[in-house]
Amino acid sequence: MVMNVNHVVVVGAGLAGVRTVEALRGRGFTGRITLIGQERHRPYDRPPLSKAVLSGESDTSFVDIDLAAMEVDFWAGVSAKSLREGVVETTEGELGYDGLVIATGTEPIRLPGDGPQHVLRTLDDAHELRAMLVPGARVAIIGAGWIGAEVATAARRAGCSVTVIEAAATPLATAVGTEIGARTEPWYDGIDLRLGTMVDSVDEGGVRLVGGEFVEAHAVVTGIGVRPAIEWLADADIDLHNGVVTDEHLRASLPNTVAVGDCAAWWSPRWRTRLRVEHWDTALNAPEVAAATLLGEESVYDPVPYFWSEQFGHMLQYAGHHPAGERLVYRGEPEGKWSAVWLTGDDTLAAVLAVDRPRDLVQGRRIIEAGHRLDTERLVDPQVPLRDCVV
Repeated sequence: MVMNVNHVVVVGAGLAGVRTVEALRGRGFTGRITLIGQERHRPYDRPPLSKAVLSGESDTSFVDIDLAAMEVDFWAGVSAKSLREGVVETTEGELGYDGLVIATGTEPIRLPGDGPQHVLRTLDDAHELRAMLVPGARVAIIGAGWIGAEVATAARRAGCSVTVIEAAATPLATAVGTEIGARTEPWYDGIDLRLGTMVDSVDEGGVRLVGGEFVEAHAVVTGIGVRPAIEWLADADIDLHNGVVTDEHLRASLPNTVAVGDCAAWWSPRWRTRLRVEHWDTALNAPEVAAATLLGEESVYDPVPYFWSEQFGHMLQYAGHHPAGERLVYRGEPEGKWSAVWLTGDDTLAAVLAVDRPRDLVQGRRIIEAGHRLDTERLVDPQVPLRDCVV
């Protein structure tokens, strides 16, 4: 039932913002909706940017939505500057609201230096970088996380000379730990992988490392992470901590306000902690809860987080929350198809990372949702389906 909401302003026209618009209309909201998008493009999906778009298999990843038919007032190329209760201050002036959706996502972290550095966050970023991935080009990629690995994959496939510079001891160390990251090191065959290496600055013509060495490059790509795009909320009366703080209903501390997508730090009853997940699955599914909450309905967002990455000919799929696990068990050898599973102290499945084993991911996600314990003796046999390891 719609309660005292006549005009909803959605700040952020990425997937999370667009799906919230759809969810509002789907739930019968007939009031005014204004969608504010910082870019001049129509809304698009981000995961293909580092995959199909960067590799040249596709030029766009636009979301299939007719905003005009849904009677949505789309403000393209407009940024939010500040917020006070009931009013969003934008680059085009003030905009009043009685329901607010914060979906501003994240922004890439950049490194010091006067040299040009590419990031991969927008469609324009992807096109600009793709134009530089030509045979023989020297490409330096800073960071061997998910994005760094995917960019390295595309650059190597394009015939570039690739250097990947990573401060940690292995690739993916921040994401899933050094033990698993070490299993991916052999994938960097043909790439100059510099592990345990710090960058001092990005300069004209390449990268200056701590210690003085200079790595020449025609293109430098910085992939060391992102931060929530919430600077515009700095003076607002709203709780911020690693994003917009929300409860399990995605309700923020400011009245009639919800946050959704990469910028939302929500409370998870399942994991008994606050989560902020920067992945497509969150942007796709959380908006239903955000819309319900804004319209006065009771709904809880408490998913088993999920994401995937395509790198060096491998499909990596992850589900769960591995910090809740206490020990790590492998299924399969590093040279082939394998999975890693995190178990709690009582052998309940906390998370699974499947490498070219999609069945483990599908079954593991269901097991996590159900809260089942596993038989560890059967678990280590990769021939035994995960579902048959349930106690």
